Amino acid sequence: MKNALMLIAFAVFVGHPGRITAQSASPAGMRDATVTVGGVEIPFRMEFSGAGSAVKGSFFNGDEKITSTTGAFQNGSLTLSFDEYGTSLDATLKDGVLDGQYARGTRGAPYPFHAKRFVAAQTSESSVPAIAGLWNIQTKSSKGESAWHLIVRQSGAEVSAAILRVDGDTGTLTGAYRDGRFVLGHFSGARPLRLELTPSADGTLAVTQNKEAPMTAIRAEQAKAKGLPEPTDPSRFTSVKDPTEPFRFSFPTLDGKLVSNTDPQFRGKVVIVDIAGSWCPNCHDETPFLVDLYKTYHSRGLEIVALSFEEAAQLKNPTRLRAFIKHYGIQYTVLVPGEPREASDKLPQTVNMNSFPTTFFLGRDGRVRSAHAGFPGKASGSFHDEAKREITHTIEQLLAEPAQTSSR
Repeated sequence: MKNALMLIAFAVFVGHPGRITAQSASPAGMRDATVTVGGVEIPFRMEFSGAGSAVKGSFFNGDEKITSTTGAFQNGSLTLSFDEYGTSLDATLKDGVLDGQYARGTRGAPYPFHAKRFVAAQTSESSVPAIAGLWNIQTKSSKGESAWHLIVRQSGAEVSAAILRVDGDTGTLTGAYRDGRFVLGHFSGARPLRLELTPSADGTLAVTQNKEAPMTAIRAEQAKAKGLPEPTDPSRFTSVKDPTEPFRFSFPTLDGKLVSNTDPQFRGKVVIVDIAGSWCPNCHDETPFLVDLYKTYHSRGLEIVALSFEEAAQLKNPTRLRAFIKHYGIQYTVLVPGEPREASDKLPQTVNMNSFPTTFFLGRDGRVRSAHAGFPGKASGSFHDEAKREITHTIEQLLAEPAQTSSR
C-alpha cells in the first residue's frame, strides 16, 4: 500500500501519462512569449492569473501592466479580450505550452502566439559591454527626421530601452546580452518590435529593428560634438498656416451630434485639440495625462476635444473607441472626423499633420498658441517627465491670460 501511494505521488509530480499536474493544467504564472510579425519572432513577457471565467492575462510596458478586460480558461482553451485595443488572444494549453493567435480586430491579420513558462535568463558572458545612457540614432525617416533618441538602461547583462521618434516611443523593450549583442523585444498588445544592439569597436552601436537594415547609434554627447543632426523638436514639427485665424473644427460625436469650435462650451476657454485614434499606441500613452489635466483644470476654464480618427470598420461600429473612452475614464469631448489618412484634409489649416497624436493648444481667443507632435510615454524616462511639465506650464500660462472676445 505504501509503495502504491508513492507511485501515485511520483506520477502526479512528473506528469505521468494519463495524469495532469496542477501547474501544467493552468496558464497561471509568468511566461516567456512571442508573437510572429512579418516572419520575425518578437520576444516579450506575459503574466497570467486566476482560473475559469476569472482568468486574466497581462502584457507589460516597463512597469505598466496592460490587463485583459475579460477572460476564460476551460478544457485547456484560453480566451482573453483587450477591449480598449479591440483585440483578443486565443490559445490552447498543452504540455505546459500555450499556442494560438493574437487577433487584431479591424487592424489586420492575427499574430501567431507562443508562450512557455518563464525561465530566468542565464548568461555565461564574462564581460558585458556598458551601453546605458542616451544615444543618437542617425536615420532618414518617412516623416523627414534625421535622428531619433535611443534611451538605454542596464543592470549587468539585463537591459531595457526605448526609441523615441517625433510621434512617440516604441514602448519599453527588454532583453539581455548574449553572443556579442543585446537582443530586446516589446509587445504590450500593440507596437511589436524586436531590437538588436551590437556594440562596435569604435564605441557606436549597430541598431537593427526586426529585419531592417542596421542603423548607427552614437552617444548623444559625441553626436552633438560632431555636429550631427539631432532628433526633431516635437514642439516645432507641426503648425498651422495662419496662427492669426481661429482653429476650426466641426465633427460629430459618437451619438451623431455635431460639435463645432464656435459652440458656447468653448467660448472664452483654453482648449486642447488632440488629434488621436484608439488604434494609436502613443495615444494610449498620452490619454491618462489628458484625463488628469481635464480633472485638474476644467473648473478653471480648460476644455479638451479629442478628434479621434478611426479606420473605416470602426467608423461603422466604434466598439473599440467606446471601450477606449470607458477604460481611461474620458469625460471630455470626443469627436469622430473620419479615417486616419484623412486627417490633413479634414484639418486644412494644419501644416505637417502626420503624427498621432498631435496636440494643439488654443488660447481663449480660439487661436493656436502652440502645438506638440507625438507624445513620449513612460518608456522615454526624462523626456516623458519634461513633456508633461512643458504642457502643464503651457496650460497654466494660457489660463492665466485674461478672457477676451473670442474670434471663433
